[in-house]
Amino acid sequence: MKKQFITTKQMALVGVMTAVTCILGPLSIPIPISPVPISFTVLAVFLAAYVLGPRLGTLSYVIYLLLGMVGLPVFSGFIGGIGKLAGPTGGYLIGFIPMVLIVGWFIEHYNAKIVPSFIGMMIGTVVCYVFGSIWLASQTSRTFFEALSIGALPYIPADIVKMIVAVILGTQLRKAVRKLY
Repeated sequence: MKKQFITTKQMALVGVMTAVTCILGPLSIPIPISPVPISFTVLAVFLAAYVLGPRLGTLSYVIYLLLGMVGLPVFSGFIGGIGKLAGPTGGYLIGFIPMVLIVGWFIEHYNAKIVPSFIGMMIGTVVCYVFGSIWLASQTSRTFFEALSIGALPYIPADIVKMIVAVILGTQLRKAVRKLY
């Protein structure tokens, strides 16, 4: 018998985590020094990695991204459309794809142990910062380091808080979801 690519339970969980991202994604706090707001999408991506792992977490995020691209107001500030990807924050939206892969791999590979999971979140976030800063630099005629200073460095404290929240919530969600299998 042929093995399924995705089970019905997994499909439902992907839908739930996509919905969580659609709820948290538009919630953002603009900051005056940058065109990039503090976004709760990062927390949603971390939680998806905990609940779904790298493969399905990425699927969940890509569905979210597609929903936003077709115009649903799921991106930061309740904005939708392809223009958001073409704007200054588009690189961060794309950077979440490798981020969820990296974070999910660390969580899955190290069985959600706190230190490796946190390290995975830090590495994934740095990769996302690089994607975002390269795109921000190209969109705003700044150097990479200028873009990094306005599009990544101010967000480190908030992202560390999101990592801590993700470790606490994600571990519990992961346990609850594992009981479903």
